[in-house]
Amino acid sequence: IIVGSGPAGHTAAIYAARANLEPVLFEGMMAGGVAPGGQLTTTTEVENFPGFPEGITGMELTDKLREQSERFGTEIITETITRVDLSSRPFKLWREGAETDADEPDTCDALIVATGATAKRLGIAGEDQYWQRGMSACAVCDGAAPIFRNKPLVVIGGGDSACEEATFLTKYASHVYIAVRRDAFRASQIMARRAINHPKITVLWNTHVIEAKGNGSALTHVVLQDANTKETRDLDVSGLFYAIGHTPNTAFLGGQLETDETGYLVVKPGLSLTNVAGVFAAGDVQDKTYRQAITAAGSGCMAALDAEKYLENLAAEEHERASGKL
Repeated sequence: IIVGSGPAGHTAAIYAARANLEPVLFEGMMAGGVAPGGQLTTTTEVENFPGFPEGITGMELTDKLREQSERFGTEIITETITRVDLSSRPFKLWREGAETDADEPDTCDALIVATGATAKRLGIAGEDQYWQRGMSACAVCDGAAPIFRNKPLVVIGGGDSACEEATFLTKYASHVYIAVRRDAFRASQIMARRAINHPKITVLWNTHVIEAKGNGSALTHVVLQDANTKETRDLDVSGLFYAIGHTPNTAFLGGQLETDETGYLVVKPGLSLTNVAGVFAAGDVQDKTYRQAITAAGSGCMAALDAEKYLENLAAEEHERASGKL
């Protein structure tokens, strides 16, 4: 069973299906607050996924991944897994609305967790209207889009991610502002210094972004509020980027898999193996560094190959046990 429907989940499904493992993929129904396909569905133009020289929208790429999974025999179920029992094999998984012990669970001998991580948002006024119309949570994914080129942009955040994303955006923007709610960065000294000293970056200390405004179709400016005086003013920008972190979608696991201090699943270096034999992790749920569609797809391939090897060894052991050799 594969839980998750982004590039990691579908790549795992494609490899597993081609290996005749008969995978079942639960793509979720608004799991993590986004449609099946995950964070990729919230991206408009994807220009850095190999094989699409003219670019492709996030939804189109998601649809193609899904179509390829189904072509090779993956069973796709549009339901959300909300509870699991990984204490013994076969592993047990319960669907949303049927989570009690009395409900019949889905079972599997190998599980691939590819549930991704959801970008944190502030929920400011205008966010729903201008999301992906000038607002984003991934500078690397969206920063090179034409709507941001040679335009002023603002990044919200005070950590390393905010400094890194702001510095990255200077390649394309006319100028980049960083709105920091305190009077100092939380970022490492070297990252903070790099941002402060950059000629195309202005740091707005003690500043909250409280509203996104535009012309109905695209963001044109934001409303800033001074954290101390509460005074407000407008700032003309064509793009707003959140850099306030991500939340790995692991709540349904109930703490049964090892995570790091920020909630990302821990895998053995260079592999997809978790601390529970037979459970594998792929994509952004175990990657807080790169968080790209292409790296997620690669780790999905790894998880499928690791799962295939695990199941082969499991079958060999059971055969030897049945023949009295174990």
